[in-house]
Amino acid sequence: MSTKTGVLYVVATPIGNLGDMTQRAVEVLKSVDLIAAEDTRNSQKLLRHFSIQVPMMAVHEHNERDQSDEIIKRLQDGQSIALISDAGTPLISDPGYKIVTRIHQREMKVVPIPGASALITALSVAGMPTDRFCFEGFLPAKSGAREKILSELKDETRTLVFYEAPHRILACVESVAAILGEQRMLTLLRELTKIYETVKRAPAIELANWIRENPEQQKGECVLVIEGALPVEDPEQANIKVESLLKALLQKMSVKDAATISAELTGKKKNALYEQALQIREQAKQHYD
Repeated sequence: MSTKTGVLYVVATPIGNLGDMTQRAVEVLKSVDLIAAEDTRNSQKLLRHFSIQVPMMAVHEHNERDQSDEIIKRLQDGQSIALISDAGTPLISDPGYKIVTRIHQREMKVVPIPGASALITALSVAGMPTDRFCFEGFLPAKSGAREKILSELKDETRTLVFYEAPHRILACVESVAAILGEQRMLTLLRELTKIYETVKRAPAIELANWIRENPEQQKGECVLVIEGALPVEDPEQANIKVESLLKALLQKMSVKDAATISAELTGKKKNALYEQALQIREQAKQHYD
């Protein structure tokens, strides 16, 4: 038995275009003793393309716990292992975190080999804010459960990102229009890096109609990026801003004009602003008296 434990490499693979495979990923896959793949039949095509001849074992959501014992044993024997998913970066809405967690608990080495990710690729071209975003994986297949989740996220101000199956993408966008609003901005990203790649940005209702009119858009892997909700302003802070606006305007114009302009700028009722302006002016007079 080796006195030195092996290394688990978490290796990203292309999400479509094989040209996105990094040189480092190829070198690591060729150098390890074993490749743990989500679907060995699918991964065999990738390995064959890059002339990688390394034994594989299947590690998926149904056997992950059991297979982690075998992986840990091999690492303890000094073998190095690469973990890959069907496409993209492992563990991003894919199995594997249980294995990585157990390896960390044993203080063995885990090394990331970065590369393609549908999540980051979609965000880079979606035209939505990316300083803060919320990744929710796949929405539930049933409409009731899906709309419940969307209702819980209705006031989320961060950009929302979902993966979606092609046969559910229209129903998903229709649910977004119904729950988050027909004018909520969405970007559909389909078949990223592949021949029929689509990037379509539109309000929810327009996107739903477009998908319905173009059935070919209901094929392939989909990522849906949704604009976050507008922040809800604190009522107390809003009142302070209105009062400050009225005070500034009253230094230059009449109560009536100040109320009129404030109503146009804030959307608040003119009569209420007129009364507030009168109070501000009266308080100012009392102060100077």
